[in-house]
Amino acid sequence: MEALLNEWLWQEKYWLPPGIRWQDIEMKEEDGRFPLPRDLIYTLPLAVAFIALRYVFERLIAVPFSKQLGVKDRIRIRAASIPKLEAFYKQNSRQPSHAEVVSLGKQCGLSQRKIQTWFRHRRNQDRPSNTKKFCEASWRFAFYLVAFTAGFGSLINTPWLWDHRECWRGYPKQPVAEAHYWYYILEMGFYLSLLMCVSVDVKRKDFKEQVIHHIATIFLVGFSYCANYVRVGTLVMLVHDSSDFLLESAKMFHYAGWTRTCDSLFVVFALIFLVTRLVVFPGRVIHTTLVVSLEFFQPFFGYYFFNALLLILQALHVFWAYLILRMVYKFVFLGKVERDERSDEESEVDDEEEEEEPEEEGDECSWEQRKGAINSKLASLANNCVLNNLTNQRNINSRLPKAR
Repeated sequence: MEALLNEWLWQEKYWLPPGIRWQDIEMKEEDGRFPLPRDLIYTLPLAVAFIALRYVFERLIAVPFSKQLGVKDRIRIRAASIPKLEAFYKQNSRQPSHAEVVSLGKQCGLSQRKIQTWFRHRRNQDRPSNTKKFCEASWRFAFYLVAFTAGFGSLINTPWLWDHRECWRGYPKQPVAEAHYWYYILEMGFYLSLLMCVSVDVKRKDFKEQVIHHIATIFLVGFSYCANYVRVGTLVMLVHDSSDFLLESAKMFHYAGWTRTCDSLFVVFALIFLVTRLVVFPGRVIHTTLVVSLEFFQPFFGYYFFNALLLILQALHVFWAYLILRMVYKFVFLGKVERDERSDEESEVDDEEEEEEPEEEGDECSWEQRKGAINSKLASLANNCVLNNLTNQRNINSRLPKAR
């Protein structure tokens, strides 16, 4: 069975241009390293190592650093222990409908308002703290900064960074430098670790798009390594890393309350993101893989599959660019970045709750104020009634002698 699977999976028509066989691209050790599919096995233990390293990094570096920057967590009221409501919250829904609220109120002997208040406090209780979000952003910032710096340093002297036709000259018999091998393995291991942690990380507004992005990136990196698209693959990774560390640094200062620094970093990030993802990536990288590559070989399955993954990434870039432009509009016309439209909020449902729930708490405060105001007015009315009765009584008594 394994032999049949390998024979089907590694057919030359999937991985190599027409007319080229596996024997044609075999290289000797002195010629350099040639990418082999078995090299990607190391990315799995590497992903686990990244998760362990992240755990240590967040507790030993990120948490103390967050305190130094002044990151503060909101004090949230813990929901009372009510087993029936807790079971409904975990098994059914975090936001019960009106009919469900009425039913739960009858079961627990509580008013509808108390049921709604309990669910609001329970949702707030599950929200990630600013410290947790700061730690996550600082971990990604550290990796993206190191990856971009090391990647750019390894590519600055390569001919294909400046002339993209060099990506395909001599393809597919192209040796891979040791630095580019580790660039690939580390990037794929990191994205695998992000995909493994997606269920415990902060769920953001673009959660689904982020999952699609991680999966497409893993397939893109893995397939390009097996098909020896390493040269153009390094360009794809470099373009993406060039702006990601700026976004994560802006998030860090946002959680710390450094508004001006956050706004400045966001403007720089927006400019670099729009240029690299909407100009450089489609105009240079995708054009190279889609058009220029045909000057060196005829299209085959790998050509279509690789370009399809690149186009998926480009569609996500357009989506994120739309969110960023909305933020730029708010920054220009409102004077500040009010919210990270791209990925700085939780899911859309939680985002709506974040806006509505403080208003509900405000409603409780305003209700207490209105209640006090009504009581004071009633007291004044009562006093006025007493004074009027006394005045009327005095007037009657003053008139009695004259009547006599």
